[in-house]
Amino acid sequence: MTNLEEYYNKFNEDKRLNSRHGIMEFTVTMKYVHKYLDLLASENSLDKSDIKILDIGAATGGYSIPLWQEGYEVTAVELVKHNLGMLKAKGTGVKAYQGNALKLKRFEDNSFDLTLLFGPMYHLKTSEEQLQALLEAKRVTRPGGYILVAYVMNEYAFLTYGIKEGHVLENIAEGKLDDTFHVRPAEDDLYMFMRTEDIAALNKAAELQRMQIISPDGPANHMRREVNALTEEQFKQFINYQMTVCEREDLLGASAHTVDILKK
Repeated sequence: MTNLEEYYNKFNEDKRLNSRHGIMEFTVTMKYVHKYLDLLASENSLDKSDIKILDIGAATGGYSIPLWQEGYEVTAVELVKHNLGMLKAKGTGVKAYQGNALKLKRFEDNSFDLTLLFGPMYHLKTSEEQLQALLEAKRVTRPGGYILVAYVMNEYAFLTYGIKEGHVLENIAEGKLDDTFHVRPAEDDLYMFMRTEDIAALNKAAELQRMQIISPDGPANHMRREVNALTEEQFKQFINYQMTVCEREDLLGASAHTVDILKK
């Protein structure tokens, strides 16, 4: 069993999605998933049932299942058996398979209209592997289709773990921070942290066109305690705020996550 599998065997993904920062991330992300699904429908005169979605790194179905419930044809791929079992146990019509984002050999070229790559880029720790995953997502997406890719951002990682939790000096001593304070994961670390220029370089190498890039959660992950203390009405307005500012370039790099929206 890999470190990643051991991690997700203990990690409660459903609980994360139901946390307030998870709710914000999901709500804002789905706004843009729907935007590009609607574009696909209008550009190609398609009904929902005609649109094929691939969710790579689907975890327990946090996005796959709601999209299937809306009437789309959804296929999910998940590396971790524990997560896949939880997804299948929910008894939906999502077609779910175990698979690796680096080699989607099960699927033919140009098979899907919209591809979600929301988990794998968090854990692929070299630019070569990240590019391979992006190229596989591109391969299975039809020309004119869209690919949505999620990343964990570097400044969030440094400010949270390095500063708030007080690990900055040991991180420097261990060589996990370069001279620009870009996090460099060790072999046994699980996450890869990105800056906006890293993401742009991947897109250029993959020859994919960016439609837009957004932050689904902004500062919510940085300030979980404060967010959890909000009233329901206050939290509603915080989501409205993030909906309003999620496309602002001046805020993207400092966000916890970004979603890059690409066209093949």
